[in-house]
Amino acid sequence: MSRVCHFTGRRTKSGNTIVRRGKARYLGGVGRKITGITKRKFKPNIQTVRAVIDGKVVRVKASAKAIRMGLVQKPLKRKYKPEESKA
Repeated sequence: MSRVCHFTGRRTKSGNTIVRRGKARYLGGVGRKITGITKRKFKPNIQTVRAVIDGKVVRVKASAKAIRMGLVQKPLKRKYKPEESKA
């Protein structure tokens, strides 16, 4: 299953890491020079949670931001007590 939030649609994004060397001009140098650019990924903080969707409890992937924002409605805790034996 892909790393996509069910509620906000957040997904993995791509970008670059930029490696520089040298001293900045405002500090008295000749300027920073780029020596390398490589691809990287920005991964969202995706959690698998149980949520109530259309009245049913299902497991979905939700971003941590969606959980904090209150978009995920969690199911009620089960109040289960084992039967007492009548022996």
